[in-house]
Amino acid sequence: MRLFMADSLLTSLAAGVVRAQKQARIPERPSEMKALDGNWVMPGDIMGKSAIYKMAASPFLQGAFTEQQMMALQVPSEYEACVFIGFEVEGQIVIVCWMGCSETKFSIPHGCESITDNMIQFIIPYEGSPFRDKLKYNPDTNTWLFVFEVSQPDGTCKHFARYSVCRD
Repeated sequence: MRLFMADSLLTSLAAGVVRAQKQARIPERPSEMKALDGNWVMPGDIMGKSAIYKMAASPFLQGAFTEQQMMALQVPSEYEACVFIGFEVEGQIVIVCWMGCSETKFSIPHGCESITDNMIQFIIPYEGSPFRDKLKYNPDTNTWLFVFEVSQPDGTCKHFARYSVCRD
């Protein structure tokens, strides 16, 4: 009886491993997400005030996401953020989770939108004031322009932050 139970347990475990191995492979990241990889400097502004960040980006979770780690280089700001950008092939949408040190509640909800014409864009539907983020890549200069806007009650968008992003 014990031999039968052990054999059944091993068979079940082996079947689980085979099922796990047959799961769909993670698709290759879009070229725009790959272009984010590396070390960057981000001079720009937040609500009109000068800001400079450094950013490191790389594949994460077997390439399912691009992870961006950003840290302020300019005092008095000590802001840090970690952003995870994934691409869902079936629906052709970008899924983004933004986590910053200012308030953890802003890590929810996630954002989503698209990648088109060298631009990763997404909307994070924060209650009362959704954010629209556009990350525009220029392959000729290997630079990025990050533009973050806050939606207004009348449907317009207001400048929040803008960064010229270049290799470190």
